[in-house]
Amino acid sequence: MMRSARTPMESLLFFWFSLLSILTISCAVDTITTTQFIRDGDTIVSSSGSFELGFFSPGSGSSKNRYLGIWYKKISTGTVVWVANRDIPLTDTSGVFKVTHQGILILHNTTNTIIWSSNMSRTAQEPVAQLLESGNLVVKEANDASPDNFLWQSFDYPCDTFLPGMKLGKNLETDQDWNLSSWISSDDPAPGDFTYWCDVRGYPQFRVSNGSVGVFRSGPWNGVRFSGYPSLKANTVYKFNFVFNKEEFYYINGLTNGSVVSRAVLNHNGEFQRFTWNNRIQSWTVYLTVPADHCDNYALCGVYGSCNIGNSPVCGCLDKFVPKYPEVWDMADWSYGCVRRTQLDCHNGSDGFLKYSNVKLPDTRYSFFNGSMSLDECRAMCSKNCSCMAYANSDVSEGGSGCLLWFDDLIDIRTFPEDGQDIYIRMASSELGEIGSFSKK
Repeated sequence: MMRSARTPMESLLFFWFSLLSILTISCAVDTITTTQFIRDGDTIVSSSGSFELGFFSPGSGSSKNRYLGIWYKKISTGTVVWVANRDIPLTDTSGVFKVTHQGILILHNTTNTIIWSSNMSRTAQEPVAQLLESGNLVVKEANDASPDNFLWQSFDYPCDTFLPGMKLGKNLETDQDWNLSSWISSDDPAPGDFTYWCDVRGYPQFRVSNGSVGVFRSGPWNGVRFSGYPSLKANTVYKFNFVFNKEEFYYINGLTNGSVVSRAVLNHNGEFQRFTWNNRIQSWTVYLTVPADHCDNYALCGVYGSCNIGNSPVCGCLDKFVPKYPEVWDMADWSYGCVRRTQLDCHNGSDGFLKYSNVKLPDTRYSFFNGSMSLDECRAMCSKNCSCMAYANSDVSEGGSGCLLWFDDLIDIRTFPEDGQDIYIRMASSELGEIGSFSKK
């Protein structure tokens, strides 16, 4: 039976339905399927409107390069939090973003040259890409909302921004690193000079590095906070935790108040800053910055030196230690550090330990840790090994527990007015008459 020709009204309705189908992405909520794509000028928006994904040019307009990224939607500055093709910009508005039937995200230009793509090890059945209200872009099965089953997520590949719900650290099973890398500049999101990363050599700790040069070190997690962050305490803006097990090490934070907007950024000057959004002035305000002061500069005072921001000069040798090269030290070159006033005599069994309080624990790169040992057991283990230079509790919560041992010269120490940690440093028996303290010389 032949189908009759469309009436003018049917043709008009067909036109409008076709037009609505074409406009699905620009009006779309938060998801694209394998039959949809995003062109430059189209966006998708997270379910409650907090984040938007699309194409942008960075900076104040001086750059004409185009990038696929995610930015805050409700905030007038349009602050970018993630960039896909940060290494390879588009030079025009020909970019097309889509999800393949295999569940792979692809960004290509007008000649179908792939500019950026995601990776995935699992087979997808009905993949979709969804921008979550957290700012996380995920690839998942259309009918499966479980985060455990995400096929891919942008939170696994952070750029310079640390959002609530993200992890910073390392997955030991997959060798996945969750690091931050700065932009080159405000106009160029390509990876810059600085990296914020988790060092899992010895007891885990975070570092800011400029290439291979250390800039800042957080100190180890002590069950309450990082040893170098005594100001990291319960607050009204965000909550935080450090997960430490056989599978992964990571730091994570979440907002304590849903009305607060907060993010942390590793900027192109190497500063790790947390910001909160101030609605009254319509601007970001700095909540904290590290390095916070001169004493946060990595290894400023050399080995067995301690930095005290309240002193002038800020560097001094630990008590019972003296400058290795006094003339150089007196010229404010502290890089050579300090040495023991009395040399150790471990092999005769006469060494002991002095307690130093309120310190940022030394670099743990060459360390050993055991979470089940007591402090007495820790001392006994260190005493039996002449290479062991110091010991401390690895966890200071609930009275203290666990063991942390150092097997190299102690470096990057600072003293705090309060809320620092205790450490016990190996000393010659003749130096054990007094409680450890700090001195300038």
